[in-house]
Amino acid sequence: MAMEMRLPVARKPLSESLGRESKKHLVVPGDTITTDTGFMRGHGTYMGEEKLIASVAGSVERVNKLICVKALKTRYNGEVGDIVVGRITEVQQKRWKVETNSRLDSVLLLSSMNLPGGELRRRSAEDELAMRGFLQEGDLISAEVQAVFSDGAVSLHTRSLKYGKLGQGVLVQVSPSLVKRQKTHFHDLPCGASVILGNNGFIWVYPTPEHKEEDAGGFIANLEPVSLADREVISRLRNCIVSLVTQRMMLYDTSILYCYEASLPHQIKDILKPEIMEEIVMETRQRLLEQEG
Repeated sequence: MAMEMRLPVARKPLSESLGRESKKHLVVPGDTITTDTGFMRGHGTYMGEEKLIASVAGSVERVNKLICVKALKTRYNGEVGDIVVGRITEVQQKRWKVETNSRLDSVLLLSSMNLPGGELRRRSAEDELAMRGFLQEGDLISAEVQAVFSDGAVSLHTRSLKYGKLGQGVLVQVSPSLVKRQKTHFHDLPCGASVILGNNGFIWVYPTPEHKEEDAGGFIANLEPVSLADREVISRLRNCIVSLVTQRMMLYDTSILYCYEASLPHQIKDILKPEIMEEIVMETRQRLLEQEG
């Protein structure tokens, strides 16, 4: 059996010209953001001795007169309209508890989901008895945030046919701050796989279906074996996402696709080697900068 032993290597720091992250105003708890009293206090800040002070470690963001600090590593804070990927943890009366990487479990009501087949009607007692047949513990779902309660808990819905139970694929968990907000978080990549970029930091990578199962009402029951070629594409995408996260790059469809193309000369198992990871992420940064002009 072949065995590879690796020792620590001295890594060269990335050039500051290869990213705009160096231009951000980074603070740690206790740092003074400003002494101007004309600004409003936002999330991650507090007033002390007529100074605006950071209470979390992150980047300072300013909107007109409002200053807040966006934490670099935090639990997911839900916002209405967010796309999330979650895992069912408990079946309760007329609702499911869902793990969405937030401080509290999210809630999916029976009345907030599509029935199998997309049937539109009032939920009956028979539907309540069959809840575990719809979704059971351990199932993964894609959903949209419908409401955020005062304690931070999130209410979900899956009324659109593009949401619902997920089939075969790979789940990658990253920091929510690394997922870029876009108009759509469902992407069919030209490499033959698709990704769902959850705002909560849960990313679902799966083979692109040949036809949309709209008749399933959001329930995917395809359990056929995934071909070797599709599994290799999914594995490569998964390692590319891990590489981007390790180098603290924002995740969206273009960055993932560029990283995938940069990794093609290497074997899938070699992508996670530190020097190769740095090489392909460096190439991805350069292509993104060239695209931005």
